[in-house]
Amino acid sequence: MRFKPAFLDKPTVAEYVSLSVGTLERMVQKGAFPGPRKISDQRVGWLVSEVDDWAASRPRSSGLPVANCARNQ
Repeated sequence: MRFKPAFLDKPTVAEYVSLSVGTLERMVQKGAFPGPRKISDQRVGWLVSEVDDWAASRPRSSGLPVANCARNQ
């Protein structure tokens, strides 16, 4: 059985929402993105349902992205 994970690690959550790790960290510090939750004494992760809620709350764009907005393209 394949199922959706409950938590994502930092690199995976950044990729999941199309942000760099640095941008993700800055947004968490500013309170503009959900913070990680403690999974165990040595591990934290982002609750997928909170990340999904954040993503769904983003406003719709009025235009298409500019051609050079992504570094890896």
